[in-house]
Amino acid sequence: MLSRIDLRGRVPSAAELRASLPRAEVDVDAVLHQVRPVVDAVRERGVDAVLEFAERFDKVRPARVRVPETELKRALDELDPAVREALETSIARARLVHADQRRTDTTTRVVPGGTVTERWVPVARVGLYAPGGLAVYPSSVVMNVVPAQVAGVESLVVCSPPQAAFGGLPHPTVLAACALLDVTEVWAVGGAQAVALLAYGGVDTDGGALEPVDTVTGPGNIYLTAAKRLLRGLIGIDSEAGPTEIAILADHTADPVHVAADLISQAEHDPQAASVLVTTSEELADAVDAQLVAQVAATKHSERVRTALVGRQSGCMLVSTVDEGLRVVDTYAAEHLEIQTVNAAEVAARVRSAGAIFVGPYSPVSLGDYCAGSNHVLPTGGCARHSSGLSVQTFLRGVHVVEYTREALAEVASQVVALANAEDLPAHGQAVTARFGGAS
Repeated sequence: MLSRIDLRGRVPSAAELRASLPRAEVDVDAVLHQVRPVVDAVRERGVDAVLEFAERFDKVRPARVRVPETELKRALDELDPAVREALETSIARARLVHADQRRTDTTTRVVPGGTVTERWVPVARVGLYAPGGLAVYPSSVVMNVVPAQVAGVESLVVCSPPQAAFGGLPHPTVLAACALLDVTEVWAVGGAQAVALLAYGGVDTDGGALEPVDTVTGPGNIYLTAAKRLLRGLIGIDSEAGPTEIAILADHTADPVHVAADLISQAEHDPQAASVLVTTSEELADAVDAQLVAQVAATKHSERVRTALVGRQSGCMLVSTVDEGLRVVDTYAAEHLEIQTVNAAEVAARVRSAGAIFVGPYSPVSLGDYCAGSNHVLPTGGCARHSSGLSVQTFLRGVHVVEYTREALAEVASQVVALANAEDLPAHGQAVTARFGGAS
């Protein structure tokens, strides 16, 4: 079922690999012209424009943007106990992992009387997005809210699209997840208009203030991504997320049933999702193809999955050795990378580019999606070569605090003047010498 690229017996350059590897084609620039009028309308007309877009795109017009807290409580009260228990487990494990990411302030004594302190200051207010298109994502609420809370963010709002099936409210499972996390501010708004409203703020239909935020995080469709690109600078963003990806590096020891199931699990997200197998074993590749045929036919979203698996963004790469496979997956830089080989932990330790790495046969990506404790908001489209996933650091800013005494400044004054003059910025030097009667 998967298209194949045979790389055995040859070692392509990094440039050749980047050009030949399967990848979803996502052209954010191509939709900017559609998104810009949405952003401009929200900036100019606020909530009126937001509700008009909700009618057009979500087929429902909420009575108000902010969800009443009574609806959050009701959603939690009515939540399936098994789902509640699963969300509580997810939250507890995510808090455990993210608590260890919190940075502490450090002070460096540069010279006697001269110190530089790096303070870690949380962003004041953030907007967190939980998608609501082909699927419902209470897990994304957990993955966004937990690191923001651990970072010490004082004010946060969760946005999720209004649902016609629920009277213009976000999906009740999303609302219940917010309630479990003690989130009290939720907006029923989705897509590009959500990012715009978060950036500009507005006034709700009942006169309540919808305060703007400093940073927006969370995955979404290409239109939301385009809005992030347009508004970056006015707000901080986590990333420009594209379709989800899984790559699996496997050898002859991998179980084809497991491999096929994991490829399908990511293809289930979206027809544009990428499922990539890199293997040293042609026999495994054949067995995985056979399993895909059987498992896809039996899965709920078979048409969506099949479209993703046969798309140009998915495929199987045959390599001669695990070392060559590592080179391929490092170049691909998958959002999710599974290692199913002999000595999987040792192989995983050599990976340099991946959003998250899942080691061995009992660490599937779906574990990380929900209950591993790791974060599932990860870089896509090869961005794992240079970017990290969502974490506590996303919501922190490092601020240098410089404190020098007169004596410590005097010691370095001549060097400051020399560098200022070398850069033809003499007033910089004068700002130092003025403190000593004009003398350097």
